[in-house]
Amino acid sequence: MAFKNLKLRQVSLLISLTVATVSGIALCAEDMVDGWSFQAYMVVIPLILLVTTFPIAHYFVDLFIYRRIKILYKLVSTEKGRKELKNSALQEEDDFLQAVEEEVRRYSTSKQSEIQALKRMETYRKEFIGNVSHELKTPIFNAQGYIETLLDGGMEDREVNIKYLEKATRNLDRLANIVEDLIMLNQYETDSTQLDTQFFDITELTKQVIDEQELLASKKNIELVIKEDAGFQRKVFADRKHIHHVLSNLVNNSIKYGHENGLTKIGFYDVEDKLLIEVSDNGPGIANEHLARLFERFYRVDKARSRGHGGTGLGLAICKHIVEAHKEKIHVRSSLDVGTTFGFTLSTRALEK
Repeated sequence: MAFKNLKLRQVSLLISLTVATVSGIALCAEDMVDGWSFQAYMVVIPLILLVTTFPIAHYFVDLFIYRRIKILYKLVSTEKGRKELKNSALQEEDDFLQAVEEEVRRYSTSKQSEIQALKRMETYRKEFIGNVSHELKTPIFNAQGYIETLLDGGMEDREVNIKYLEKATRNLDRLANIVEDLIMLNQYETDSTQLDTQFFDITELTKQVIDEQELLASKKNIELVIKEDAGFQRKVFADRKHIHHVLSNLVNNSIKYGHENGLTKIGFYDVEDKLLIEVSDNGPGIANEHLARLFERFYRVDKARSRGHGGTGLGLAICKHIVEAHKEKIHVRSSLDVGTTFGFTLSTRALEK
């Protein structure tokens, strides 16, 4: 039997046996009891000592060790909400120490996981604050610079006046977009946004998005098409307004980062009781090392190029939260010099709200 699995009575008995054996040998060696045989020393006296020391050992082991362990176990169990396990373990003394050992191990593992998670969150928080500060600072300082230039004498020239005011306006619009996206993102992260889920035709919504993005696409001569096998009516159960936001963002990205004279395709694929929607382009593609972080807030593959397109760096993060709010998944795959495909699923049947 492993010593670490000994029960309270077994520990007490082991202590008593040790005391009795050592005492018996000591008495025999000292010949302290006249007229007694060696056998009497080795049998009677250890037996007497065993009987007398067992209850004493049991009492003190329970008082100074087991009761304190029970208190620790109660604290661990209470904090983890393991009331049923705690009560059953305390009632069954034979399994108590083993239960304590298992519980403390689980507790230690969970705390280590929590500490690692907190460290990751702290790193993420610092990175997020740094990114927010930079993203907000850039349009503010730009607008401030243009306005100060006008105040320093630029207002006398009408052309310079209009040019700088337009630039200041664009930067303030960018600032407003960042704030709006941050508010929207916060609403999703705090689950404060209520989805208005209903059945609607995703094909019709996609055609609407294509019409809205047609002007931007025409500037780069990019063709926006729905795949031939996806042209008929398809019903999904989701929040139409928010899915419109997702589709618009994905199509808009394919245009902004796509090649001139390029192509953006939107396709639909049935996957059991879900519909997979994919937006594909034949643009420059994205390196593998960036794919895992694309849906992070303010993450950019090419920061200078991304800001040049006027994005807030929050679009894909918002898309991810919208899709996940529907209890669905969004993904990306890409190959350099081939193109990129973003896809997400939606349910084709009504779900419980």
